[in-house]
Amino acid sequence: MSDHKQVDERYYQLMHELQTLDFVLVELSLYLNTHRDDMNAIQQFNEYSGRRWQVACEFEAHYGPLLQYGHSYSGYPWQWPESPWPWQV
Repeated sequence: MSDHKQVDERYYQLMHELQTLDFVLVELSLYLNTHRDDMNAIQQFNEYSGRRWQVACEFEAHYGPLLQYGHSYSGYPWQWPESPWPWQV
């Protein structure tokens, strides 16, 4: 693994927003498991899912992939050895 890259404040803002969105999506998923007909919750889930996708795309365009195993694209050269990795911040 290479030395930690210096990251700017936007890195941390995007990472914080992703963590917040992921939390909301997990909670909505759990709720929807027992309230399948709640249209408001489904709409919220879809709204937050779309926002998460936008934020993840912005993050990956500037800082590299978030997920492995084909869930995220990599630039050239292969970006996974670059750090900090999302779970290191």
